[in-house]
Amino acid sequence: MSTTERQVHAADDSVSVLVSRASQQMTELVREEMQLARAEMTRKGKRYGAGGGLFGGAGLVGVLTAQALVAAAIAALALVLPVWASALILAGVLATVAAVMAVAGKKQITKAGTPAPEQTIDSVKADVAEIKEKAHR
Repeated sequence: MSTTERQVHAADDSVSVLVSRASQQMTELVREEMQLARAEMTRKGKRYGAGGGLFGGAGLVGVLTAQALVAAAIAALALVLPVWASALILAGVLATVAAVMAVAGKKQITKAGTPAPEQTIDSVKADVAEIKEKAHR
């Protein structure tokens, strides 16, 4: 085998090694990006769950508030001041609780952001840009 043939053969070997290595690295990169996406979606899912639970709690307390207001109106018609006044005070307290829970639920959903794994998308875009840049060299 001549020197030129050995150099061509060695170049072919190094290209195949490089292609193999690039393939392996791409596989690892995709696997790591999927793990990142899974972690991000889990974190966001927990926030959406907490926010939804707080909104649900606010709805329940809102229904109780409406019931207390109805009881206050009935009591106001049936009796003069003491019964409906106390029912109205209770309705005010329940309305305040509902408002606080609704604000807390909105904060949780706002913190969660969009349901898409934004950090992972940004990371993948950066990876693709890096690969394109290195491929043009």
